Amino acid sequence: MKVNLNYSLLLILISVFFMSCDNNRYYEKNKEISDGLWNNKEIIRFEVPLTDTTNLYNFIINIRTKTTYPYSNLFLFMNTVYPDRKASRDTMEILLANSKGKWLGEGSGEIKLNRIMLKKRMRFPQTGLYSFEFQQSMRVDVLDGIIDFGIRIEKTE
Repeated sequence: MKVNLNYSLLLILISVFFMSCDNNRYYEKNKEISDGLWNNKEIIRFEVPLTDTTNLYNFIINIRTKTTYPYSNLFLFMNTVYPDRKASRDTMEILLANSKGKWLGEGSGEIKLNRIMLKKRMRFPQTGLYSFEFQQSMRVDVLDGIIDFGIRIEKTE
């Protein structure tokens, strides 16, 4: 019992250390997809307050999948609602496996984490609250195998 407690404390300390070393992270949030079933009508929304239009940022998408996910890619709609309420819409394809069927991303076993650089060294044109909305746009109503989906915005030089 004591060995397990010491081991657990060590893991917690290491986790805290690595999280505190992440000075570039401005915003990061991941949302669990219930039962790993993403309905094409379900919109995943992130609201991010931005106060500086002079900084450069990297915009990253985090996707955790099961290796039972039946496709090698993921098509998404991304709506960006700016602080002035104007909006833009992008369609994107995210590759999750290579042409030989080998899963991309990190992890061993049944779960893979893909961190996709969506935009590098970008500036946000306005200060205020941004809303980033994501919707799966595969040709199935319910997509099986996506565990969670998130975004990360990090400051860069």
